[in-house]
Amino acid sequence: MPRADIFDQLEHAVLPVLPGRAHELARLRALHEQEGLSTVTVIGKYNHGKSRLLNELLGEDRFAVADRRETTQLSVHVKDRVRWLDAPGLDADVDQADDRFARQAAWQQSDIRLFVHSAKEGELDGRERRLLHKLSADADATRRQTLLVVSQVDQAGDDAQLHQVLGAIGQQAPGMALHAASATRHRQGIEGGKQLLIERSGIPALRAALARALGQVPQARAHESAQMKSAMHQELVQRQAALRAQCTGLQQQQAQQRRQFDLDLDAVFDQARQDLAEVMSTPGPDLALQPDTAADRFRLTTGRLERARLQVAYSKVCIQLNAALTRHGAIELPTAQHTAARSLNSVMVAVLGVSVKYREDLQRMFYQDAGRDALQRDFARYYEISADRQALAARIDAVRDQLAAAQTAQQALQTLDQLEIRT
Repeated sequence: MPRADIFDQLEHAVLPVLPGRAHELARLRALHEQEGLSTVTVIGKYNHGKSRLLNELLGEDRFAVADRRETTQLSVHVKDRVRWLDAPGLDADVDQADDRFARQAAWQQSDIRLFVHSAKEGELDGRERRLLHKLSADADATRRQTLLVVSQVDQAGDDAQLHQVLGAIGQQAPGMALHAASATRHRQGIEGGKQLLIERSGIPALRAALARALGQVPQARAHESAQMKSAMHQELVQRQAALRAQCTGLQQQQAQQRRQFDLDLDAVFDQARQDLAEVMSTPGPDLALQPDTAADRFRLTTGRLERARLQVAYSKVCIQLNAALTRHGAIELPTAQHTAARSLNSVMVAVLGVSVKYREDLQRMFYQDAGRDALQRDFARYYEISADRQALAARIDAVRDQLAAAQTAQQALQTLDQLEIRT
């Protein structure tokens, strides 16, 4: 599979899980797609002599030189297996299009950075200092080198003034070697055949420093690649561990809620047997089954009294059941089961119905194991499809999906272990 396709799949798998690793993935892509070319990027403000300096380092005019802002996007030239990038100036335009190209060149593409500052501008400004600090920190972490070049030294006045400028910049960038250079002197020396002027231009010394830095690129790339992959592997491992713990916690919560629901229902059913004991143990025939005649229409018959007594006892049980269901959020029916009569859209009605209950019904429902199990099963079914339970189940599914995505991301990242960086 082409490397570009491998990285497309890698980014598709990893970025949704580790969105903060976009830079590392872009850098890894650059390392693998540069086909064995080392990349040197020149960065700095516009009109500080960056393009002219590159032309002298190359020994040929490949980059446009002008007194106005000329470089507004990445300019590239390849020579002797080195890829030279001339980035836009750090002082970006208002929409910061230049800045995007400069960041891409400095952070994603480059193996070596030439940070160019014109001697005639004096000390580094705040933005330059902040960027140099970031580049220095990156060099400590990735081993990518930054060479600080003070350019246009021929325009800095006399030697005393130049010495003062170099000293000030040296204090602003402690620990970094300064490379003083003049592209103009070097070109004059080349055209006039003046070897001393060529040496004084600083270009030969800068070329030698670049050659040493380029010799260290393969080891730096291997270190940087291993470091980035290790960091992402570690983050993915930690991510998976956190997701597993979260999933386990949610599943335990789900199981505990169900156990408590079953225990509460069992307690209500046990209490129902006690509350119904008096009406269920009445000796003799079931008077509630005695029908009323037309003559009994306005009379308080024994059958009517018995039926009322049964319904009062049954209503108390229903109140306890409804309270237990309410505590667990199993009250209303799912929307798909709603009827036009709102009073019927409850779990209690769906399971128990609205019919009058007689002793035979109560015996079957609360005293026979099969009836009690059926009630438990029906109430549990509506409990499991209640809004709170569905929300908890959705959270568990979402965490499982995130865990699967993290595992897929780690597998995709492991494919890079089989790819060799061409240096």
